[in-house]
Amino acid sequence: MSKSCITFFAVLLLAAVPALSPPAVLIKDDAFSPQTLSVVAGQTVAFTNRDDDAHTVTAVDASFDSKGLDTNAVWRRTFLKAGVYRYFCELHPFMKGTIVVKAVTP
Repeated sequence: MSKSCITFFAVLLLAAVPALSPPAVLIKDDAFSPQTLSVVAGQTVAFTNRDDDAHTVTAVDASFDSKGLDTNAVWRRTFLKAGVYRYFCELHPFMKGTIVVKAVTP
């Protein structure tokens, strides 16, 4: 197979593979979206407040807390251990979310 054919097939393969976007939670309309997000241990999740009100990202077990996030603020949290992490907004306790962290498989 010629070098140009290999290059052509490599370009086709790369075009077929969707780009992976970093895990993210959007805060909008007094809700976390998605409400449940699955990630792999070691990944960092970006929480972005696109609401008019301030919000927090606070773990139910108090293991993390973003403090107040104003409009357009971004807070990042790296989840190192597998498990289920439930969180809420301290200012609006009806707002709830869950991060499911899966173990890295070799």
